[in-house]
Amino acid sequence: MNNRKDEHVELAKKMYEDNSKSDFDNLKFVYNSLSQISLADVDLKTMVANLEMDYPFFINAMTGGSEKTKLINEQLAYIAKETNIAMASGSLSAALKDEGVKDSFKVIRDINKEGLIFANIGAEYSKAKANKATDILDADALQIHLNVIQELIMPEGDRDFSNWLNNIEEIIKEVSIPVIVKEVGFGMSRETIKQLVDVGVKSVDISGFGGTNFASIENSRRKKAEFDYLKNFGQSTVISLLEAQGFVEKIDIIASGGIRNPLDIIKSLAMGAKAVGISAFFLTYLLDHGVEETIELINSWKQELKVIMTILGKTNIDQLKDLDIIVLKEAKDWCIARDIDYKKFANRSSKQ
Repeated sequence: MNNRKDEHVELAKKMYEDNSKSDFDNLKFVYNSLSQISLADVDLKTMVANLEMDYPFFINAMTGGSEKTKLINEQLAYIAKETNIAMASGSLSAALKDEGVKDSFKVIRDINKEGLIFANIGAEYSKAKANKATDILDADALQIHLNVIQELIMPEGDRDFSNWLNNIEEIIKEVSIPVIVKEVGFGMSRETIKQLVDVGVKSVDISGFGGTNFASIENSRRKKAEFDYLKNFGQSTVISLLEAQGFVEKIDIIASGGIRNPLDIIKSLAMGAKAVGISAFFLTYLLDHGVEETIELINSWKQELKVIMTILGKTNIDQLKDLDIIVLKEAKDWCIARDIDYKKFANRSSKQ
């Protein structure tokens, strides 16, 4: 297990492409020259899963389960503390199976005693295990991840997913903290979101294609790497946000997967997300530049978000949903095929 967790980190960094083609480039804001607000009036606060966040982006689930990943979690927790952003742990599966690696996760709460911290488990776990996982971190929320493709490509992964939806329903009823169901980089369809909503899920992280690619990571761990053809499988974050449009007023949508910069964050929020999770970018930046420079980057992003919102003439996150957006190219083609009204985004401001 320890070796696998270390492999995941090494492969995630090796495969990360910060300038890769992104569907976020297929979303264009209609720019209006008169902002009519002051940067000083911009408020970045948001509410997700009944939790108030001072900033609309957070460190999303990454790692844990070994000595090497303990150090990474320690550094990430310190960064989250110093920048006052939320943080999700990596999957606590290792800690639920082996008490000896619990400290690689507990260090997150040890370092960041007052911060917003999300625990993370797979959908294969029972409600009892869910409670145990949240106790390890004294978590403020619980992420349940959906990773069918990863498990099937992983040589030692699970092969039976028949109880997942039932497990999610039972966990929601049992745990006393908010539950967020998330993908791991393959995106979500409206059908999946509806299934989750129907069993009581109120917060969904659509985690689209474009960031950490677990199909490629797990395939590279196979002797013959025979699943290379699945490396582009799934929906992008933008496509997943388009798929989620029927639910943005009913539940909390979180966007993640391939976030490259503050403009991608703003675009996600304008498409209805309440917050944005970032994993691969922060992990790679931390490993390349260290803790202090990562803190500087995150603090810079906070200011850049305010600059972009001032350009767009919006003083809070909720107002971003009134902005006019043109949906282009592959994203537009997807909307046409899936009967999603992409034209409504182009004239939202006139309807206010």
